Amino acid sequence: MSIIINKNTRVMVQGITGKEGTFHTTQMIEYGTTIVAGVTPGKGGQLAINNQIPVFDSVKEAMYETNANASIIFVPPRFAANAIIEAAEA
Repeated sequence: MSIIINKNTRVMVQGITGKEGTFHTTQMIEYGTTIVAGVTPGKGGQLAINNQIPVFDSVKEAMYETNANASIIFVPPRFAANAIIEAAEA
């Protein structure tokens, strides 16, 4: 297994405002992961995780605004396929 995240990786979290997204993002930050954005449709303009991480409505918008180069997905199973496709297309 290879390591795909390093000090130069800028991660966006799809589903950051949900229970699992909030929990795991907090853990990733504590471990030193550079989280630059969150994505939750309809919640763009908010701040997540102690009012530190900007939330965007789409992956494309988050990438454009923050230069994110990786995504992790914490969305309900019924939305997972679309989240993966959105990340791949962006």
